[in-house]
Amino acid sequence: MQRPVLRMGNPVLITPSLPVREFGTTELRKLAGDLWDTMEREGGCGLAAPQIGVNLRVICFGFKSRNPLREGRSIPQTVLVNPVVEPIGEETEEDWEGCLSLPGLRGAVRRAKKIRYRGFDIEGNPIERTATGMHARVVQHETDHLDGILYVMRVEDWSKFGFRKEIEKTEGGAA
Repeated sequence: MQRPVLRMGNPVLITPSLPVREFGTTELRKLAGDLWDTMEREGGCGLAAPQIGVNLRVICFGFKSRNPLREGRSIPQTVLVNPVVEPIGEETEEDWEGCLSLPGLRGAVRRAKKIRYRGFDIEGNPIERTATGMHARVVQHETDHLDGILYVMRVEDWSKFGFRKEIEKTEGGAA
């Protein structure tokens, strides 16, 4: 079922989420389905439970096939419960991000270039992966939501923040 996406200003978005304690439940399966339905309706590449008003540490991300946004590689469709993200090395990169909770806006955000993430699927089976590029960025962005952090809180250079249509005019479509 599609749910409304909460917008910046709603206090749920800046409230740290609670860990999931029970796996394989009807409620968790329904939440996962609602996250996918909502993300696909909105045209996103990731969504966190707080964005649909659920204060639990659950995110979904990925594509059914090739990533239509940038890279030729795909990001596996994943529902990740109780995620933990660790940078691998100290290398970072700045790139443009948007968010379904801040429609129409984009900002340049610095994130770890390579990460290891782990957590569980909705049945409680462990997931552990290494990621780079857009895959790493999406996982970090969505995990931030679970800690009450919106990407705009990570923008360092405010000349690289604004409405997507305006930025595309000056950056040649970079956002």
